[in-house]
Amino acid sequence: MAEWDGSWVRRRLGVELAGSPELPELLGLAVRAGNRRRAQLLVSRVLGKHLPQRPSVVYGAGRRLGALVRAELGADCPAVVLGFAETATGLGQCVADELGAVSLHSTRRPVAGIEPVAGFEEEHSHATSHLLLPQDPELLGAGGALVLVDDELSTGRTALNTIAALHRRWPRERYVIAALVDLRGPEDRRRLAGFAAELGASVRVVALAQGEVRLPEDVLERAAGLRPLASGGVAGGPLGELVRIDPDWPVGVPEGARHGCRPAQVRLLDSALPGLGAELAAAVGPQRRERVLVLGSEELMYAPLRLAGALAEALPESEVRFSSTTRSPVLAVDEDGYAIRTALAFAAPEGDGVRYAYNVAPGRRAELRYDAVVLVVDAVQDGPALHGPDGALARLREVADRVVLAVLPAVGALPRPLGGPAFSSYAAGEVRWLLTDLTGVALEAPTAEREAAVQSGRAHYAESLPVEYQPSPAYQELYQQALAATAPRLAVAVGVVAETLLRERGPGLVLASLARAGTPVGLLIRRWLAARHGLDTPHYTVSIVRGRGIDRTALRYLAHHHDPGQVAFVDGWTGKGAITRELTAALAGTPFDPALAVLADPGRCVRTFGTREDFLIPSACLNSTVSGLVSRTVLRPGLIGPHDYHGAKSYPELAAHDVSGSFVDAVARFFPAVRQELRTVEEADREPDWAGWAAVERIREEYGLPSVNLVKPGVGETTRVLLRRVPWRILVHPGAGPELDHVRLLAKEREVPVEAVGGLPYSCVGLVRVVGE
Repeated sequence: MAEWDGSWVRRRLGVELAGSPELPELLGLAVRAGNRRRAQLLVSRVLGKHLPQRPSVVYGAGRRLGALVRAELGADCPAVVLGFAETATGLGQCVADELGAVSLHSTRRPVAGIEPVAGFEEEHSHATSHLLLPQDPELLGAGGALVLVDDELSTGRTALNTIAALHRRWPRERYVIAALVDLRGPEDRRRLAGFAAELGASVRVVALAQGEVRLPEDVLERAAGLRPLASGGVAGGPLGELVRIDPDWPVGVPEGARHGCRPAQVRLLDSALPGLGAELAAAVGPQRRERVLVLGSEELMYAPLRLAGALAEALPESEVRFSSTTRSPVLAVDEDGYAIRTALAFAAPEGDGVRYAYNVAPGRRAELRYDAVVLVVDAVQDGPALHGPDGALARLREVADRVVLAVLPAVGALPRPLGGPAFSSYAAGEVRWLLTDLTGVALEAPTAEREAAVQSGRAHYAESLPVEYQPSPAYQELYQQALAATAPRLAVAVGVVAETLLRERGPGLVLASLARAGTPVGLLIRRWLAARHGLDTPHYTVSIVRGRGIDRTALRYLAHHHDPGQVAFVDGWTGKGAITRELTAALAGTPFDPALAVLADPGRCVRTFGTREDFLIPSACLNSTVSGLVSRTVLRPGLIGPHDYHGAKSYPELAAHDVSGSFVDAVARFFPAVRQELRTVEEADREPDWAGWAAVERIREEYGLPSVNLVKPGVGETTRVLLRRVPWRILVHPGAGPELDHVRLLAKEREVPVEAVGGLPYSCVGLVRVVGE
């Protein structure tokens, strides 16, 4: 309080703050710059906007305000919370956290593909227009009360404008306006009472403190006369280090409530915060931990606030503070007794003007220099303006020893899905590919070269592509024979899986096929649901890579556009269960169900399957020409960024050999004829016992292989060994018949020995050659 007691503004402007005893602990005054409507700026001590503050103080103030709202509403009253941009975006979410309520905040940033459900004006603000962009257009129509949250109520006009706009579409009986401080005058209070009466609804106000601002008549002229006192620019000197990180932000959790946030998402964030705090602490570095500032970016306040709290927990001996950049120009004067001592001005990350960060530079008090500043932005803001010579990073490096740029994923930066005919030969409505198009990039490498690099650890298998196998006429004939023989059986398996998923997830089911073998299966399930139930089921393809996990950017897309609980992951078959394990591990801590659905489960590792017999799924016989002319997926540093989808190529040059559509059509023709066969298959025992994995371990040991990754069980995986890897030998069950003719032909073409092995739990097993043997 001694450093900033308000005397500076009182002496020069004649502005006075008066009110309840708590008011001075919450609020003070500064002078606006360039605002012709208002001279004074109300500066909160607990908001974390203009003044760096301990994150526990900021979060605690928001929770205390939420407790007042609960006392007003009663413990059993449901509510939707709406925070105002930009200053109350974080505050609104803190109130929602206390209430356990759904939240939304207004925004000044349009987002492509999301239509505003309403808009309103904030008459006194530096930037007046607000948009409401909920992901669910009916979010604001939820029952119960609407709680509007702002940092301070000066007149209450913004809240009344908002209520009027929303009440026309979603009328309700109760509204609560919550603010840290209520500074309305008698006329403002009468206006609210009359407004509520005319509306026919209860409109109540709660605040942590009450008061009033007393202004002299010539306050605007006095403020104009203070501009020559403004602090100069930041003195030059050595630039601090710059480090960039992309924190492991939890999938399914929005970066803020711009599009809505639900309590379950906050719980996911709560569980992830210790790990996120450790990530930030490592980036800050052990030598730069005495004074650390976490700086949010304009409307992005809640996520940086929670990260600041996690960092404070990770660095208990450090002084960790939180604040945010802002649009508002404020007079900075480096004198004792004034709130805003220094200002950094920089180009807005989104290229639409100038932004400011206050009290970040030390000014005349060198001991206030931050050892590190963690700037938290979202992926939309991570562009040329942020990194340019006039951007925030350059200015922050002038005043801190180390600047950590932490980039969070953002809905507005999610890439658009790919679709046919530009990418793949499937129709655009049949599948949307959550992939990055790498068509034209040279990724193919000779099989032996790839195998040596993978086994030696010099490269991951997903960093390159095998050369696409061009089947001989004899092999193509075998594929056609296999399809004709197995299509009815395959149709039964599709029906069983489709009906099981429909019972489990309901008509809102969303299919997420695992690229690429899962894509034809997803198309077949979608066809079944359309033919039998008239459903237009959304269908996507996503990438999962053994050892690297599932594409988290694709998961964010799915979580934004659909209920994660209704997303079902689909693949063709299981081998030993490696992808089943990978999927389970990758989805831990997300709102997605990790259960995998497959047509054939010879590995006995999933509950949703069409059969557990190791029978041929003809799409396993070919590569891109049965999968929409799309390659398997690629994940290579330098090609795929942290917020990109995994990559893949399209091969339009193979269109003359494409059987993708005819494969799906051939199976779908049997759908009407096999419906009566479903029941006996559906009633099978569905508990997994992982017998396949145990069998693979036995085979690995018997044949002296160093890793289970070199044992590929089942007809599908054996075919892949022959098409993509360096095969050593093929083990075949003695009773296997014509369904393995394509395996025998491929083995003959590659001069790979085929051994009949009694007691084999699969129809066949492919063994990969150890490099050097």
